[in-house]
This record gives sequence, C-alpha cells and structure tokens, in this order.
Amino acid sequence: MIPAPFDYVAPTSLAEAVTALGEAGEDAKILAGGQSLIPVLRLRLAFPTVLVDLGKVDELRGVRDDGDALVIGAMTRHSDVIADPLVQQYAALLAAATATVADPAVRHRGTFGGALAHADPAGDLAAVALALDAELVAEGPGGRRTIPAREFFLDYLETALSPDEILAAVRVPKLEGSWGVHYEKFNRVAQAWAIVGVAAAVRTDGGSITEARIGLTNMGSTPIRPTSVEAALVGASDLAAVKQASSTAADGTSPPSDLGAQADYRQHLARVLTARAVATAAGLSS
Repeated sequence: MIPAPFDYVAPTSLAEAVTALGEAGEDAKILAGGQSLIPVLRLRLAFPTVLVDLGKVDELRGVRDDGDALVIGAMTRHSDVIADPLVQQYAALLAAATATVADPAVRHRGTFGGALAHADPAGDLAAVALALDAELVAEGPGGRRTIPAREFFLDYLETALSPDEILAAVRVPKLEGSWGVHYEKFNRVAQAWAIVGVAAAVRTDGGSITEARIGLTNMGSTPIRPTSVEAALVGASDLAAVKQASSTAADGTSPPSDLGAQADYRQHLARVLTARAVATAAGLSS
C-alpha cells in the first residue's frame, strides 16, 4: 500500500530536529532507521502529518566513553553497536542481543534508539537496557532529561517520551570485572521476533554467583526484570541451583497468547531460557 500524504523535514542538528518536531505538533512522527515505522505507514496504521527524519543529524551517532558508562547515540545503527570495541568490552550483553535482531539488512539500517523508542515488547534491546540499568536521554523544548530504563517503558508501544521529545542517547553503565553475559532467544524461524528472550548478566566469585541481572523479552506489555530470581541466584554454584532459582521467572508475568505461542508456553520458556541464559553467562552449562 501507499502511505497517506505527509510533509517531510530533514534537520541537520538535534536543535533543529526538536524545533521541527515541536512545530509539527502531536501528529508528527520521527523517522530513525525506519525499519518499524515504514511498514506501519505503508499499511496505513499511522497517519502522521509530518515526518521528521533524523538521518542527517550526525551528533546522534556513535559510542563514547563517559567514565563509568558508555553513551550510545540514538541514531547509531545496530551493526555499528555490534562492532564497536567499547561495547564489546564494557557492554557485551548489548552486542550479543543486537546480533540477534532481525537480519543483516535490518541491522545495517535499524538504529539502537529507534528500537528502544518503538517499545515493542517482542524487541530484544529493551530487556537488555532494563537489565543493565540503562538511562535514556531525551531532548525537548524544555531541555534535556534522563529517564531510567525501569521508568521508560510504560505499555505496549508506549514510552515516557513526550510527543515533543526526541530520544538523543542512551547511557549504559559499564560491566567491569568478573561478569559473564548471554542473550538466549527462542523464535520460530531465523529473523523472526522473539517468542521469548532472556538477557542475563552474571558476576561470579570463586565459582558462585554474587550478582545477577536479568531482563525478559515478550513476557508482558513491557520488558520485565524478575528481581526475585536475581536475588535467588546469589550463591548458586551449580546448574541445579540455577534451575531452582529460575523456576519462578514467569511468576507475575502476563505474556500474550498469539499465533506465535500461547501464554502458558511462553511462561514455560521463560523458566527454561532464564536457567539456560544464566548458566551460560556463569559458565555453568553442562
């Protein structure tokens, strides 16, 4: 199908983009990589009056070291996130999850910030941002504000961004020391959305888990962090203990039932995949 008519603006700076978005009003849409928005436009599920294209805003690209955190520009493409040496060194979980996003064509066009702002609960990166205690930096007419990942994802395709705000960057705290990471994803076919995904970062000492961070993909209308499982994993030193701690990973979740899987099957997967992701991250896989 052909999208409904809209005006097109291509600013070259973040300030210009914020101004253009504010002038366009609530019916405007931001175009980042376009991998989610363009299909929606073609299906006429969205009818923006103005499209603000961020493709020429170079200041929104790249990864930089900011002391105890990495700052990743929202327009940084997935392929660049995967290949970046800072990400590989300090946020390997993000690189691992990003490498499972769709296919190479999408990873070379889609953007890190675009995926997070889209807030599809089946997307892989929101759960990673949640598990890593990331902070999302928004820019609007009132200036810049920082939103913790735990407060950013409000509901299905809904975030804490105001209509006149642009996601400019994401601060990802560094993982340094004896951390192991793994992203475990189950989907029907390669390149498909995750039926369930589990992001796991695990710190160990002397063969025992001393800290665990977990994010669940597609187990509700937003990514989920099962803090009770994280607490139960502390002290685990073998596969049996990891499986026992992971047995409550689906407690309190409300996964969807759809053509991909029924809710109870997703809950089963969450338990199994959490154990698998944690065990692999901790080096306890049999």
